Amino acid sequence: MRNDERIESQINKLEEKYKNSGQDLSSYLDGLLYQKYLTYWDYIHLDTLLSIQVPRTHFPDEEIFIMYHQITELYFKLILHEQKQIVEDRSQDLQYFIEKVNRINSYFKALISSFGIMIKGMEREQFLRYRMALLPASGFQSAQYRMIEIYATPLENLVHHTERESFSDKNSIEELFEQIYWKKGATDLTTGEKTLTLKQFEFRYTPRLLRISNQVKKSTIYHKYLQLPEEHRKNEQLIKSLKEMDVNANVNWPLMHMGSAYRYLAKENKEVDATGGTNWKDFLPPSFQKIIFFPTLYSENELDTWGKQWVDHIFNPAKKR
Repeated sequence: MRNDERIESQINKLEEKYKNSGQDLSSYLDGLLYQKYLTYWDYIHLDTLLSIQVPRTHFPDEEIFIMYHQITELYFKLILHEQKQIVEDRSQDLQYFIEKVNRINSYFKALISSFGIMIKGMEREQFLRYRMALLPASGFQSAQYRMIEIYATPLENLVHHTERESFSDKNSIEELFEQIYWKKGATDLTTGEKTLTLKQFEFRYTPRLLRISNQVKKSTIYHKYLQLPEEHRKNEQLIKSLKEMDVNANVNWPLMHMGSAYRYLAKENKEVDATGGTNWKDFLPPSFQKIIFFPTLYSENELDTWGKQWVDHIFNPAKKR
């Protein structure tokens, strides 16, 4: 096809497209004629992106702390982007499911491998000083990560392990949400009172998290897996990908936080409280929480020993020898 014929063909297709939508192609062509060329910096809003790191202190490493958390939230958004597509998909296409879960795992791997920036990339003395200017803000308040959990599995699987046997899918979303495991991570161990960190978070995000929980009540990623035809549920590649997602989200990612917490908050047998008052040593270990998105994929022994080898790696390093 000659170049002028190709252009004419494209114009005809555009006319048909805009005719079907009740729009005038000529107006759109005028817009194309007058608009400025697109630049990279305008497309990704580069100037805005580079202007939103605003330290609260004069310590240089605080800017690293801010940027890393912003990068983390962008990866969380990528994970949610894939999760929403799985939840909304009705095709039950096996390869589509696997592809989306594998994308999620690639984002988690990037996050996990990058956490060395937090563990080794800042001076401990700087961190212990500038963190006091951040109270009561805490990474605990990442609403996107709570959304990742809610999209992944039913709320009964997120109930705190000490209460889990008392709850099931017969309980209301509101009842289950009240017992969600992470609330105990920001509760004063002595008084049982909620920290200001948790109170702020609940006030800001509880309505949104409850709305999402109700939207995916029967269509979380775990539900989507259970609703697949039996031959698809037995697919080894899918099972491997889902189990990898489970370990990435509920073992490897908390483990990285534990490494960071030990680097900055524990030294010479003296612990420092986490930012916002979260009881990190009881909250972060995977074997303490036993959060598992897809429990039927595991044996009883795997469920009972969930995360134990990773916690031993942190608490009992002598066992590695």
